Amino acid sequence: MSNEELWENGGLGQSEDHAVVAQGSKQEVDDALGMQLISIRLQKQLVNDLKKIAEVHGVGYQPMIRDLLNRFARSEILSIIKQRMTELEASEEVVSESSTPPVKEFMEKIRA
Repeated sequence: MSNEELWENGGLGQSEDHAVVAQGSKQEVDDALGMQLISIRLQKQLVNDLKKIAEVHGVGYQPMIRDLLNRFARSEILSIIKQRMTELEASEEVVSESSTPPVKEFMEKIRA
């Protein structure tokens, strides 16, 4: 069994032998992890639903919400980039005749 599989199934890292108290303040730990504490008001039913979904999947609801928000943000950013690329491609007809080979290659790579 690979180390990755052992980490995933809990064969590594889940015993008390591997647990240590984090050094530093909560703020230092958050900074090291790139985390920021926020406060948000959500409908009680939504929170309950998210907790139930997380329980079914065997994860905590807060990490699941973080994952959900990360996926949404990446998807929206990609959508914005694609829209901007479409706009750029429409305007590219004007400059395509004067583009140098490196610029044409670059544009082809980012379209792929």
